[in-house]
Amino acid sequence: MHVLGPSKNFLAIESEHSTLEAAKIAIVSAPYEHTVSYGGGAKHGPKAIVKASAYVEFYDDETDRELCFDKGIATLSPIKFGKAVDRAALDMIEQQVDALLEMEKFVVTLGGEHTISTAPIAAHYRAFPKMSVLHFDAHSDLRHEYQGSAWSHASFMARVAEFFPTKRITQVGIRAQCIEEAQFIREKKINTFYASAIRRGLHGVNWQKSVVDTLAKDVYITFDVDVFDPAIMPATGTPEPDGLLYSETIDVIRAVIASGRRIVGLDVVELAPMKGLSHPDLTTARLIYKILNLAFTSPAKKQ
Repeated sequence: MHVLGPSKNFLAIESEHSTLEAAKIAIVSAPYEHTVSYGGGAKHGPKAIVKASAYVEFYDDETDRELCFDKGIATLSPIKFGKAVDRAALDMIEQQVDALLEMEKFVVTLGGEHTISTAPIAAHYRAFPKMSVLHFDAHSDLRHEYQGSAWSHASFMARVAEFFPTKRITQVGIRAQCIEEAQFIREKKINTFYASAIRRGLHGVNWQKSVVDTLAKDVYITFDVDVFDPAIMPATGTPEPDGLLYSETIDVIRAVIASGRRIVGLDVVELAPMKGLSHPDLTTARLIYKILNLAFTSPAKKQ
């Protein structure tokens, strides 16, 4: 596996901290886009995230450290899909993630459309068979198929539900779906925290804790940036109004760690860069680094 050098890797860090041998964290870039249903451009997301990350500060005040130097972050060359689509494309991603997990790396997969997440989830499920999936998204992505494709970005969680226990899936920020998806959620007992319910206070003031209470000890995060409100994240293919804000979203991650649970893997998808608008790219890069900082933080001991 080829690793990118300092001028092209995540955070633009020196080779001392970004070789695969030295790094605990590995970044997989999966610039896959095949089932666009509204706005396109997600295939450019991984490159834009890595490029913007060069302007993210190394120091995190909350954890009081520079994680990239403490643990090291290796950025692999983007996967070249060629003519591979659907299951064939997912197999390419899955093989790379499998190999990195065998090397005991913490893997971050960058998309690309949400279809790609099926692969790292499957790989992590083999490595962490008791894990939960924490799914941040504006859409539940549970359609059996969409626009004639069972591998649509709108169907990725339906594919996950075919091999993963649905009671261990928790969705946050959902605010756009069809009635069949709502019925599927009820039938399969998926833990879904709708944005409207959060805003109406139906999960209480500390709704983030209610989310965490549904999770197993090990937690895999799949993060569609359209979970954010379009005011802070306009650069995505299917933006939806009334989304979450950055700080309240990070509070979910904080609550995961505070509870003693462990984040075991992460993917971030659906950034569709907009020419002349850099803040969504930087926000996504900062989000990834923030989640990594929290993932490698032990919960505070009670006095």
